[in-house]
Amino acid sequence: MIASKFKRWLAGAAALSCLFGAVPAVDAASADKLPFDDIAGSFAKDAIIRLYDKQLLSGTSDRIFSPKKPVTRAEFITILDRVLGITPVHSAISPFKDMTEKAWYYDAVTAAVQIGLVDGTSAHTFEPAKPVTRQEAAAMLVRAFKQSGIEGDTSGYADADEIAAWADTAVGAVRTLDLMNGDANDKFHPADGMTRQETAAVIDRALQKVKWASALAKPQNATRIQFGWQYGQTAAQYEQSVVQAKVTTLSPRWYFFDPAGGVSDYTDQSLVNWASKNKRQIWAMVGNRSSQEVTHQNLSNVTYRTKVEEHLTSYVQKYGLKGLNIDFENLAPADRSYMTLFISELSAKLHKIGAVVSVCVSPDLGSDWTEGFDYQALGAAADYIVMMAYDEHWSTSPKAGSVASMPYVNNAVTKLLKVVPANKVILALPYYNRDWKINKDGSVTATELTLIEQNNLIAKRSLLPVWDATVQQYTVSYSLNGLKHQIWIEDGRSLAAKYKTAMDHNLAGLAYWYMGGASPDIYTSLSNAERFYGLTFY
Repeated sequence: MIASKFKRWLAGAAALSCLFGAVPAVDAASADKLPFDDIAGSFAKDAIIRLYDKQLLSGTSDRIFSPKKPVTRAEFITILDRVLGITPVHSAISPFKDMTEKAWYYDAVTAAVQIGLVDGTSAHTFEPAKPVTRQEAAAMLVRAFKQSGIEGDTSGYADADEIAAWADTAVGAVRTLDLMNGDANDKFHPADGMTRQETAAVIDRALQKVKWASALAKPQNATRIQFGWQYGQTAAQYEQSVVQAKVTTLSPRWYFFDPAGGVSDYTDQSLVNWASKNKRQIWAMVGNRSSQEVTHQNLSNVTYRTKVEEHLTSYVQKYGLKGLNIDFENLAPADRSYMTLFISELSAKLHKIGAVVSVCVSPDLGSDWTEGFDYQALGAAADYIVMMAYDEHWSTSPKAGSVASMPYVNNAVTKLLKVVPANKVILALPYYNRDWKINKDGSVTATELTLIEQNNLIAKRSLLPVWDATVQQYTVSYSLNGLKHQIWIEDGRSLAAKYKTAMDHNLAGLAYWYMGGASPDIYTSLSNAERFYGLTFY
């Protein structure tokens, strides 16, 4: 069927050249040196060879390429993943019901969906075995190479009325970019399937663009801070999580306020040694045990405040730490100025010994929970402000909902950036979630879950997640003992969207509460986010 269509709208190699733009020539290889036995007569022979040499394309068997065989949606997106340097992701949260975890393409399609490279054919289906159409390929190419701003005109095509509304802009863009064009009769044939040789021609054409090839060859940003808190893990478990997640800055919970200027010291020397050996920094966390009384005493009394600052400075010097992370919960509004003064004085002391101060804050919602934080003053005094963009619906919330929806995260970051520069802001993401039970009287009860526990629950109950574009999360619901349960899922897709917010604003880094809460696939998903969202093709 594909061959008959091919004959119907193309008349030889000249017309093929019109469809895909002129493919740059290389010296023709002799037939006995070709990687495949069936490409000598293909218009895309040179493109196939180049992509094969780059390990971006392989044959359908050892010596067979099958140039006229249709390319499926799963195959096309797998090729784009390879081109972009996107790593396959084996997530427990399947994006579509027609994709099984054992399918060869599952990981590649999942990775592409998570970074917004491809959509399904419906909310629940991907149709992986369906031949990719020319207009679908155009849309994926425009997304992959971030060319949505490119203008193009499709009105010149004789079959322009056959181009889907959702694909019109993309079809116009690939024409302008000389990636895909019409045939000799000025037809684009938007619904026709792509063949393997056509795909090779298009991909090769993209890689001939110097700026694009340069962008793909550029290494990822290694300077962005990757910060992870220790909680509920032994030192050995924490170290393993840090390595898997490629975290560069460790924050173990070592120091806590005691009355009268005291500070408890729980430093683990073995972790200090490990961090030094493995070239990681430690910004140890300083907590207040959520005690307003002790916090007020230690911040408002100059003698006690000075003692606290001296204790902390001595710990940094003694253990060779690179900084401290101040995380005070339940800070009284009356201590607003004292908090700022404490951070200013502590920063001055630590800067003298080459260490930094980071301060954790919650989103400014105008409540007494955050009234104790003078965001602008703290941003001026500290080296970094860590925006804990979670607990949108806290454990005792009267209403069930997301821990960190995208609107909530975006609002938190946008508001903070009005008073604190981006190069001082670290966005903290949640590696935990909540299972909400809706009681018979309408009240709700929450059970906290790690993302590992969340995934296990979904698998055990065979739940089908549904993507909510508004909150940028999957949601599921189920019944247990006659009561409805709801979960707003955190997975690679939702967290990648939040990661993109950090990159769009060029923030100093990302933080994660808490190491050990994430399933291993999350680390790959966020690495892909760093890779893809960091690519610039202009």
